[in-house]
Amino acid sequence: MSYRLGLTGGIGMGKSTAAQMFRELGHPVWDADAAVHRLYAPGGAAVAPVATAFPGVLKDGGIDRAALREALAADPAGFRRLEAIVHPLVAEDRADFVAAHADAPIVVLDIPLLFEGRSQAQMDGVAVVSAPPEVQRARVLARPGMTEADFQMILSRQMPDAEKRKRADFLIPSDTLEGARAAIIDICARIMAERPHA
Repeated sequence: MSYRLGLTGGIGMGKSTAAQMFRELGHPVWDADAAVHRLYAPGGAAVAPVATAFPGVLKDGGIDRAALREALAADPAGFRRLEAIVHPLVAEDRADFVAAHADAPIVVLDIPLLFEGRSQAQMDGVAVVSAPPEVQRARVLARPGMTEADFQMILSRQMPDAEKRKRADFLIPSDTLEGARAAIIDICARIMAERPHA
C-alpha cells in the first residue's frame, strides 16, 4: 500500500515546481487541476452536468473555463453547485490513480484546495509548499493577465498560509529551488524510513 502524501500550497507558492521535483525522484504525482481539465475537455464526465448547471459555458464540446469564471463571478452561490458536480468526479479520478500505483512506495496527490476541500482525511501525511508573502505576490502578478483584483479574489478563497503551515506534517520552503529540493529529498527519506518493510 502506497503512502499517500498530500501536496498543497496557496497560489504562487511553487507547488507545481515541488510536484515536478517529486516526479524527478520517481514518485507518481496526481494533479487535481489536470484532472479537472480532463473532466472539462470534450468527452469529459463533467461536461454535460456543468453545461446544464451553467448555461452558456459549453464551447466546442467542452467547458469554456473563461465563460465558467464569468458565470461564477456573476453568481457566487454557483461555486457550491459546481463543487457538488465536480468534487465526486475528481475524487473518483484520484482513487483510480492511487489504485493504479498501489505498488509505488509514495504517491503524491497535488491538491491546491486540500484543506479547504477537507481532503486531508484521505492522506497519510500533508506537505505544504510555502514562500514569504512578497515572493508569492511577485510570482502571481508576473503571470500573464493576472491583476491585483484577481489575486485578492483567489486569496480570499484559500486558507491563509499560516494556517496551512500549522496543519502540515511536512513543510517545503520554496523561496529557493535548492531549499525546496533539499526539503523534498528529506521528506521522502523520512517517509521511506518509517514504512514497514515488506
